Amino acid sequence: MTATARTDRAADVEMITVTIDGVEVEVPKGTLVIRAAEQAGIQIPRFCDHPLLKPAGACRQCLVDVSAPDREGNLRPMPKPQTSCTIEATPGMVVATQHTSEVAEKAQHGIMEFLLINHPLDCPVCDKGGECPLQNQAMSNGRAASRFTDIKRTFPKPIKVSTEILLDRDRCILCQRCTRFSDEIAGDPFIALQGRGGGTPGEEVHGVNGSQIGTFDEHVLHFTSSGEEEPTVLATDLVGPRGEPGLTDGLAAGPLGVAESDTSGRPFASYFSGNTIQICPVGALTSASYRFRSRPFDLVSTPSVAEHDAGGSAIRVDHRRGVVLRRLAGEDPEVNEEWITDKDRFAFTWQSAPDRLTTPLVREPDTGELVPTSWADALDVAAAGLRSARENGGVGLLPGGRLTLEDAYAWSKFARTVLGTNDVDHRARPHSDEEAAFLAGHVAGRSLEVTYSDLETAGEVLLVGLEPEDECGTIFLRLRKGVLAGTVHVTTIAPWATRGSAKMRARLLAAAPGTEPEVLSAVHEGGDHADLAEALAGDGAVVLVGERAAEVPGTLTAAAQLAERTGARLAWVPRRAGDRGAVEAGLLPGLLPGARAVTDTTARVDTGALWHTDSLPAEPGRDLGGILAAARDGDLSGLVVGGLEPVDLPDVTVAREAFAAAGFLLQLEVRRSEITQHADVVLPVAPPAEKAGTFLNWEGRARPFGQVLASRALSDREVLARLAAELGTDLRVDDLDALHTELGDLYEHAPGSAPALRTAAAPVPQPREGEAVLATWKLQLDSGRGQDGEPHLAGTAHRPVVRLSRETAAALGVVDGDRVSVTGPAGSISLPLATTPMPDHVVWLPANSPGSHARETLGVGAGAVVGIRAGEVTQ
Repeated sequence: MTATARTDRAADVEMITVTIDGVEVEVPKGTLVIRAAEQAGIQIPRFCDHPLLKPAGACRQCLVDVSAPDREGNLRPMPKPQTSCTIEATPGMVVATQHTSEVAEKAQHGIMEFLLINHPLDCPVCDKGGECPLQNQAMSNGRAASRFTDIKRTFPKPIKVSTEILLDRDRCILCQRCTRFSDEIAGDPFIALQGRGGGTPGEEVHGVNGSQIGTFDEHVLHFTSSGEEEPTVLATDLVGPRGEPGLTDGLAAGPLGVAESDTSGRPFASYFSGNTIQICPVGALTSASYRFRSRPFDLVSTPSVAEHDAGGSAIRVDHRRGVVLRRLAGEDPEVNEEWITDKDRFAFTWQSAPDRLTTPLVREPDTGELVPTSWADALDVAAAGLRSARENGGVGLLPGGRLTLEDAYAWSKFARTVLGTNDVDHRARPHSDEEAAFLAGHVAGRSLEVTYSDLETAGEVLLVGLEPEDECGTIFLRLRKGVLAGTVHVTTIAPWATRGSAKMRARLLAAAPGTEPEVLSAVHEGGDHADLAEALAGDGAVVLVGERAAEVPGTLTAAAQLAERTGARLAWVPRRAGDRGAVEAGLLPGLLPGARAVTDTTARVDTGALWHTDSLPAEPGRDLGGILAAARDGDLSGLVVGGLEPVDLPDVTVAREAFAAAGFLLQLEVRRSEITQHADVVLPVAPPAEKAGTFLNWEGRARPFGQVLASRALSDREVLARLAAELGTDLRVDDLDALHTELGDLYEHAPGSAPALRTAAAPVPQPREGEAVLATWKLQLDSGRGQDGEPHLAGTAHRPVVRLSRETAAALGVVDGDRVSVTGPAGSISLPLATTPMPDHVVWLPANSPGSHARETLGVGAGAVVGIRAGEVTQ
């Protein structure tokens, strides 16, 4: 056979031709044989192979018979079957799979027999039963009967890899998918292959353990790290389900491999550990929350989109008899590939919590109690209250950031056409006028200008006010993938280099809170960071700005100016799933749907024509802070509130006073909350699993999803449509097709040039002795209500600590593990110390973790000067 090769000039990729089972296949040079077979529609069994992991050849199940041309062009067979998942196709190669080769078939049968020698035959009770690759391939590529008659090897089980991940070593076939994922994708190598080549037949322990997957637990590996018989080690950055310190069973004292040299014996503390369950080809890794609860053939599966962050990850929701039992990662190469965070995977029980609202509530004037009532009565009372408030001071709307695009559009339309106000703001967090201008000029109407694929190959990505692993896990995974491939370098402006930054090999530009504008301004040719300016001027470079940048005046301005002078693309990453859609729907006091200003007469006329109204309010309204202050002071007579939590708001005290003082308070909510106790009418709305809709992710990419569970619950859009009808207005949002057409018509005009941002940086506070500048942000797993009802997941959260530089800690006379108190105007927080390389006179706390609700407890946010002292402050 003559070897053939050519170059596809359009793609500039060299193509080669191979023959598999008599079928010629043309593939790019470097393609693995197993991938070439897939292109030809030929199935080769495998366990360790995964398209997003490096080849391993660990299970040997994909053996094929291979022949290749020698130097003279003569086709010569290789002496033994080869693993098709590790060998690359070469020009003229001829491959015979189990379909055409007795050698390959016999080899695969032999491997399957070896895999089943110690594997338990417990398929009926195994969580993987019914969707198990081993089960399937044992039937299709294995022997009809076993020849093994001895006693199978067993282990004590399950091993608690973490509070969420359980390991049954009996079932493990050592494919190493879990360890490779942890090392290559998540960067959390806390589970590893141990004892390779060790062990003695018939003995559980003899010198070295037999090959097994697990953590470095001395009770499993049979060595101790101290003289204690039952040693216990506190993990300083892990927290239990109720806020107590996490525990490890041991600290490895034996020789560790390079991949494990940075571990300290702690459990599988990873934000992405659930992916190992999904890619495990057997039932070895299971979830504590799903274990023994159902079988795949009992479940109904529905594709959906995760609601916990702005990543827009594709998921699959599995439910039985109206109850969601698990969520899996969906496959979307353009967004999350095949990975999701543990929060997206396990945190779904909040939607069916005991405090779920299912019936409208109305406050009785005589008793002051909220009592259940009919929808007709609740809508009548709500309409009367809003009508009165509209005529006596006006109504402010605070819908929150959890809405779908369709719901957000309904809120925007309801505010302008029914209540006649621009006092509407979706931002359930610290915000500023600078941010509103930034969103109007650099975000609204600009979809897919930066994508996940762009990040992976950007060359240089600068993170400003953004910690991807905590705030948008899919961005973190895509950046890390690019870093490991050498196609992107990451620089972060932050007070300290987090574990996520270390896993991205990010360069840290250390910035105390408040100094971010100064650091950004120094990134220019001839400046302190001229090399970064040069990198950002390269093709594809990106500046990613997080929502926290709004807390420091001048940061968004400086970021926009940096992007303009370097030519880098600029993208904004909010934390909530509905924030980007809310911007596009006009849930801002100065912005209409279609990315047009409320002060634009033409925009108001165009929008009014579509909305069948002659007049829309022309003056920009109050933002969230202004709405709350006006409600507290009596300048607004009513509030309509969606998914808000007071502890998330800029001034918790003002928020609570405003909700208590509001003349009429209408709440649209999934579950009872702190605000419910002040509401006059509560209208229940559907959670994501019980409605269809669209989230816009941070890219501006539409992420539509269908309804998962049959339900009578109404979406925000449907509730507002009924309420508008009670107030004499047809909101025209019932028909989704018509709504999408209407929204598309509002975007006929492309966004114009971005208005110049001119917000100056605020003076940097100068702490005195015993003081520090506060830095804080939310960890991915914290005390948020979206994680309620999932204690197994809560057990994997990072333990709250206070972080100080070594010099600042020395000045206080404290060392790692000592209690340090941080004091603000409202109170104090005391946590263990973790000294960290960071600027002096800066203190970091988690914003909303057990024992550390920074804004609520201290009364101040990031950038404020707080007191620090050794020991615990008595309140």
